Amino acid sequence: MPTPARVVVLPKASGPLEIIDMNLPDPGPHQVVVRQFASGICHSQLHQMHTPRQAPVILGHESTGEVLQVGSEVTHVVPGDTVLVTWVPRNATAGGRIPLPAMLELPGGETAGSQNVFTWADHTIADEQYVVKVGSDIDKEVTAIIGCAVMTGAGAVENTAAVKAGDSVAIFGVGGVGLSAVVAARTLKANPIIAVDLDDKKLAFAKQFGATHTINASQTNPVSAIRELTVREDKRTIGMQPVSGADFVFDCIGLKQTMEQIVPSARSGFFGSEPGGTAVLVGVPMTSVELNASDILVNEKKFIGSIGGSCSPDRDFPKYLDWFEQGLLDLNQLVTERYRIDQINEATDALASGKIAGRSIMVF
Repeated sequence: MPTPARVVVLPKASGPLEIIDMNLPDPGPHQVVVRQFASGICHSQLHQMHTPRQAPVILGHESTGEVLQVGSEVTHVVPGDTVLVTWVPRNATAGGRIPLPAMLELPGGETAGSQNVFTWADHTIADEQYVVKVGSDIDKEVTAIIGCAVMTGAGAVENTAAVKAGDSVAIFGVGGVGLSAVVAARTLKANPIIAVDLDDKKLAFAKQFGATHTINASQTNPVSAIRELTVREDKRTIGMQPVSGADFVFDCIGLKQTMEQIVPSARSGFFGSEPGGTAVLVGVPMTSVELNASDILVNEKKFIGSIGGSCSPDRDFPKYLDWFEQGLLDLNQLVTERYRIDQINEATDALASGKIAGRSIMVF
């Protein structure tokens, strides 16, 4: 039976986001219909909103909810289960089937597309690969951000970079993703953990999550500041200078400037016998980048990407829920703003203007 839903739609033409009342179709064989409790409001949706498009777009890619209907081939969830919806396949090797992105036929006949899923809606329909079963006793609001913000930031530190105890870490951008990276670095016992941002309030907030040092990049050169904090007088570069720089540097923003700062902020190699540090791109880039190839070569540095924190949701989501239960990941503190679906334009304006300290969510 079709499911009534209120869905946020980005129209083909310019203008504000629209909220459309419509009916979701019955699920196909591999689909799940979910009544949603809350959805994260991610900065990457701003990129979608500012990108030219040929058709309407449905947005959002992290949420909590309850299963209402399942397709005939779905076996891992049943109606009544509590789930997290995410944009990364929960088990990409399962059956070798490629999950399909959600598409909706809107009232009036236009078709709206998504990047895998849409969660800015009080109900959604998604391929079963994007739906992860969790315990029914979880907090059904703040856990909505595990499906992107937590996964992307924490996973980049733990999975992509494989940070170990004692490694030095610097994190550019301490919004929801960057703060999740800070939490993971603290949990893995990295030291120091250096937070870089333009906002003193966000930097103070990052200290509450485990940052040991903060740098306001509007007041000082962050590359120089990071290198000053990480000097190793007992080691020398190939140029016979003291080794400095963080073992791992994460860009959780994706601006041209920050992408070009993370490589020189990474540790220099040790005279050819020990490789240099690793710069990890986590934020979504919207521009090209110029890197110092000589620095990468001579100091044996790496510049790598991390998409979705290199996460496997079936494996990683239970762990992040455990971190929450143990008090290692304070989602109640990380979620700093709540909005209703009717406030979605207000919510995206606040995000675009830098008014969200941690992560904002839409509560249904």
